[in-house]
Amino acid sequence: MTDDDSDTAFEPMGLRKIIHVDMDAFYASVEQRDDPALRGKPVAVGGDGIRGVVCAASYEARKFGVRSAIPSSMAKRLCPQLLFVRPRFAVYRQVSKQIRAIFDEFTPHVEPLALDEAYLDVTDDLKGIGSATRIAELIRARIEAETGLTASAGVSYNKFLAKIASDQNKPDGLCLIRPGEGARFVADLPVRRFHGIGPKGAEKMERLGLHTGGDIAAKDMIFLREHFGSQADYLYRAARGIDLRRVSANRARKSIGAERTYDYDLSTGPAMHEALEKIVALVWADIDRLRARGRTITLKLRYADFSLKTRARSLDAPVAFRDQFAGIGHALLDELLPLPQPVRLLGLTLSSLEGARGEGITPPRDEQLSLL
Repeated sequence: MTDDDSDTAFEPMGLRKIIHVDMDAFYASVEQRDDPALRGKPVAVGGDGIRGVVCAASYEARKFGVRSAIPSSMAKRLCPQLLFVRPRFAVYRQVSKQIRAIFDEFTPHVEPLALDEAYLDVTDDLKGIGSATRIAELIRARIEAETGLTASAGVSYNKFLAKIASDQNKPDGLCLIRPGEGARFVADLPVRRFHGIGPKGAEKMERLGLHTGGDIAAKDMIFLREHFGSQADYLYRAARGIDLRRVSANRARKSIGAERTYDYDLSTGPAMHEALEKIVALVWADIDRLRARGRTITLKLRYADFSLKTRARSLDAPVAFRDQFAGIGHALLDELLPLPQPVRLLGLTLSSLEGARGEGITPPRDEQLSLL
């Protein structure tokens, strides 16, 4: 539970050396780097329209409670002096490629999670440095020198702990959790910091009297399965600082999709079909580019009252043509017409993929569209 550079206990115990690198306020930091007028000021990347959503917030904006995924209207109320900047995903992707090139100099075992974060397994690093903490320091220094941006890093013996550690000393920090320290570290960890536990999940845990990792560790598997179902195994292990997952380079995609939140509600069938056709074009472009094959098509609607409705269809064989993909999407939409109320968000996804691979640290189309 320290940020010094001693990780000598890893090798005798036969443990992996895992680093989680997380860029600091990545999108907002890129905008502040490229526009000196934004430096030191509260900045939000995203749309500032009626239905705008904050994609990323600078640290100056976070002091006011502005954070990603909240409505832009709420962000303006929290911080009236907030400066909005439209996303430039082409720029973010290019910077991400620079960062990935740095990772690849140290290890071939890189698992991207998004444009701004990745796991690295440096147990057998390419430069023979040996110390995971030293490698993390070198990577952070290279990132700052070559991109003008800062990154935080977590170092530990598994992915769960490394990810938690990377958030411990943000921004521009480094944290090491040594072998033997994981369970003790997690015992004091608030449940909201467990990866995969959202606000609703944290509220449920609070109602059950689970406030920290230690509270979860005190419960047996029967209790966890009763209340958390398929998450029980993960919670049981994580609360003890255990994570058996390997760093997986070129992680397979689970789905390819796009969704869009509209400035004005869609309320008629023709308007819905017209909007869906534009989303089909975006998704199929990615399917074609990645040479992906998938068997399940899912349509997603979010109504004006924020309630969610989905329809899915799975095929015996992978979708072969754009017209087939579009036709099923429109058929799924027809099943939901006429609309019980106007729609604010529309999305379409292809999943049950065969052969689609991740492409470095690349955001899915749905992230790009839903935050505009």
